[in-house]
Amino acid sequence: MKSEGNTTPKMIAVIEDDVHIGDIIEESLHREGYRTCRAYSGTEAQYLLADQKGGQKPDLILLDLMLPGVTGETLLQQIQDIRDIRDIPVIVISAKVGIDDKVDALLGGAADYITKPFAVRELLARITVQLRKRDLSARAGQTAGPDSCQKDRRLTVGDLMLDLVLREVSSQKAQDKNTAVRLTRTESAILRLLMQNAGQVFSKAAILDCISEDTPDCTDSSLKQHISNLRKKLAGIGEADCIEAVWGIGFRLKSLPNLY
Repeated sequence: MKSEGNTTPKMIAVIEDDVHIGDIIEESLHREGYRTCRAYSGTEAQYLLADQKGGQKPDLILLDLMLPGVTGETLLQQIQDIRDIRDIPVIVISAKVGIDDKVDALLGGAADYITKPFAVRELLARITVQLRKRDLSARAGQTAGPDSCQKDRRLTVGDLMLDLVLREVSSQKAQDKNTAVRLTRTESAILRLLMQNAGQVFSKAAILDCISEDTPDCTDSSLKQHISNLRKKLAGIGEADCIEAVWGIGFRLKSLPNLY
C-alpha cells in the first residue's frame, strides 16, 4: 500500500496526543512513502491546519478525539467550517467505541472512524481508500472544461440552489439571498439526489442505494437523522417545507418550476 502516484508523496496530518501511538502511526506512514506533519493537541492542530504555505496543506487528516486544549470534536467542526480545508478527508482514530460517538463524528463530517486499539494494516488500507476517492474526484474535476465545471457544479430547483463543490445550499427565499448554508457530505448527497429528481418519492432503501458511493458510512439507522439535520438547515434559509415526508413510502423534494 505504497503512496500512490509518481508525484510528490501525499502529506498526512497526524493529530494525536499519545506520543507512543503517534510515533507508531508516523513510522508506518513513512515506510509507505507518505510525508507527515504532526500536532499533539487540538490547539496546535489549529495552527498546523492554518499553515497553507510551502505545501503544508495535508491531503488527509488522522484525528484523535480526546485531545488537550481544543477537543477533536470541536476541531472536526472547525475543519468543516473552513472552505480551504473542508474537502480534506478526516479519519477519526479514537478510544471512544460507543455508537453515538461514531455516529456523531460521521455526521459531523468525518470520512471514516477507526477505534483503538487498531491494526496498522487496516489503518493504511482506510487511508488508501480515502486518498483514492479524493484523487478520483480531483481528476473528474480536471477532465471537464471550465465552463462545464461552473455549469455542472450547481443544481437549481425553484428558489433552491446547491453548490456541489462547496457543499453549500442557498435560497432566494432567505432574507439575505446571498446566505449559503454548509452541508455535510451526506446531506449534500441526499439533497442532490432529491433535487435531480424533484417530485419523485424515494424510499429510505433507495436513498441509501443511490448515495452509497459518495457516503458509504450512511446507514439505515442514521439516514433519518441526516434528513432531519438537512431539513433544519433548509428551514434556516426559508425552505422549511421543500422536503416532504410521504407517509409509508419515503421522501421527496417538492416539484417546483426552475426559475433560472
